[in-house]
Amino acid sequence: MNHSKRHSEILRLLEDEGTITIADLADKLGVSLETVRRDVKPLADGGSILKMHGAIGLPSVVGEAPFERRMRDNADAKRAIARTVAATIHDGESVMLDTGTTTSYLARELLGHRRLTVVTNSSDIARTLATVNGNKVYMAGGELRSDSGAAFGISAIEFVSRFAVTHAVISAGAVDAENGVMDYNLEEAEFARVVLARGQRSVVVTDHSKFGRKGLVQVCGFHGFTELVTDKQPSDDLAQALADAGAQLTIAGR
Repeated sequence: MNHSKRHSEILRLLEDEGTITIADLADKLGVSLETVRRDVKPLADGGSILKMHGAIGLPSVVGEAPFERRMRDNADAKRAIARTVAATIHDGESVMLDTGTTTSYLARELLGHRRLTVVTNSSDIARTLATVNGNKVYMAGGELRSDSGAAFGISAIEFVSRFAVTHAVISAGAVDAENGVMDYNLEEAEFARVVLARGQRSVVVTDHSKFGRKGLVQVCGFHGFTELVTDKQPSDDLAQALADAGAQLTIAGR
């Protein structure tokens, strides 16, 4: 691959991945680190890419908030999961959603519904569903996180605890057969646990990339929710743990 073709390939890879390390780029192109650095320099000098410590990225992507970047990860899977859950929610029903990329996709899939009552701590979800189709949207108060625009803390938990809804839906950061549903942040895990307790139906939504991961804080075991909706069949031990707890497993698109 010559110099100009490598430039085109670097830009193509960045369109797919947003950011990439110099080491991974050298591996994908099959060239040395020195060659990659030489190829990257004119692209960076011309403003086509941005150089970071040990990595490069597209200017439009580097400037995004972390939540916006996560929205692109496994986006097709998250949309499929969201469509599957949205099809089980009917006009006029009540829904409680925690903050997460998959629940944000679910909010977008609910734009065709009418007269929903929505309770959430996510400003993204609140903005998506408020003031349309006769919906009522209640947003928990508290300190808003800079990355996700979501409220957490005691006031947020006390607020959602006042509601009893038909559908309670949370996103999962990690799911494994031993520990159940986990997250990486204590406040997010505590909030998600309360959300699940407020629904007649309690649903965990997560794409398959979260299976087998071990988070930092447990949200709940497999008895703590009624249904898990995902995009691919989980491992045998995880599927068995769900079955043993009586939790329904739904694969999007099936």
